[in-house]
Amino acid sequence: MSAMLAESRPDEATALVEVPRRKRKRVVIIGGGFAGIAAVHALRHADAEIVLVDRRNHHIFQPLLYQVATAVLSPAEIAAPIRQLEARQRNVTVLLAEVTAVDVTSRTIEVASPGAGVRKIAFDYLVVATGMRPNYFGHDEFARYAPGLKSLGDAETIRAKILGAFELAAMTEDEDERARQMTFVLVGAGPTGVELAGSLAGLVKVTLRGNFRRIDPSKSTIILLDAGNRVLPTFAESLSRRVTRRLTKLGVKVLTGVKVENVDEQGVVAGGRRIPSATVVWSAGVAASPIPRMLGTKTDRAGRALVDPFLKVVGAPGVFVAGDAASVMQNQHPVPGVAQAAIQEGRYVGRLIASELKGREVKRPFHYFDKGNMAVVGKNYAVLERGSLRTGGFLTWLVWAFVHILSLPQLQNRLRVQRQWLWSYFTGQRSSRLIPETHDPAH
Repeated sequence: MSAMLAESRPDEATALVEVPRRKRKRVVIIGGGFAGIAAVHALRHADAEIVLVDRRNHHIFQPLLYQVATAVLSPAEIAAPIRQLEARQRNVTVLLAEVTAVDVTSRTIEVASPGAGVRKIAFDYLVVATGMRPNYFGHDEFARYAPGLKSLGDAETIRAKILGAFELAAMTEDEDERARQMTFVLVGAGPTGVELAGSLAGLVKVTLRGNFRRIDPSKSTIILLDAGNRVLPTFAESLSRRVTRRLTKLGVKVLTGVKVENVDEQGVVAGGRRIPSATVVWSAGVAASPIPRMLGTKTDRAGRALVDPFLKVVGAPGVFVAGDAASVMQNQHPVPGVAQAAIQEGRYVGRLIASELKGREVKRPFHYFDKGNMAVVGKNYAVLERGSLRTGGFLTWLVWAFVHILSLPQLQNRLRVQRQWLWSYFTGQRSSRLIPETHDPAH
């Protein structure tokens, strides 16, 4: 580790750190999401030193984050520690740190870790796979009142807000405040918003039934709103209409063509009218992390790096961007920012680097193979679109459940999720209904 990292003193933070010459090439991968992990796996036989840097010590299966937010699953059931890669892959070193700077010219990155100071790491190859974060479209002040759903912390915050709202509703004598506590506004009708709305409807109508004497959770108001003209805009219009009907049947109020103008502690202002709500969740858009901009290359409006067909940064040899942080065009259309695309991109970059390390030239550019898009809408219903195939219903829901269980990072995750889903399916109960305890210095 001392050969790999050179720590900078505070007064030398901007000085170039001399890194000892190494026998093997070093591949630095920033981000332990789908793309980063896929790149690491693709380099498992490479004669190189792989350094994976992430500010979290776990990999999240993001497609099921909404189930953590609605108390179906616990965080441990959809996450796996990244550090286990060191035990399974001998050429990998995992660092828990946050990247604060990238210098393509000197081929170093700067990382900061609490208690360990600021360090610089040299690289021969760099893979940026830092994913996305919520995009509030110039209104970052909304984040205080409307959390996004991109991390386990986000999911636990939303879960605490949802469950805590019912506790506060049961305590108050003010009918208006009770109605506000039992009104949930979900901003953004893409897959995350739709899946969150469907799962939340099941929570209030089934799971919490009979749990309160003074309130009836089934009388909660769930509002899904979007500035666009329909839900699931990336799906076919016929599937969008079916999903809207399904959500309405579940008791969700779908409001499209409505733009959010303000979010505060009392709720939202949308379409010129105020909607009192104690719980607002933001799933209206995403933006790239700041790291792609550090590369000095062109980016799109969402901050994603514009890369060539080989996922390389133009003018920066050995520097790649994969996953949601990359803007990739295929057949004059952007490759979608979904998990399967990130996995394919990470795997491609890893294999390309492995080939170059062996002195082989890769002539085949990246090609995304679309396995189809899916979205689940509550219990027993999901939709699938793949090419001309467009279907929805119970059988599609079974396919969705099967695919997601197989895609979980570890066998123990698959067994836990399968067991929890079966329990929830037959009983309607959800085991992860804990509100985190807040520390009060007075006690």
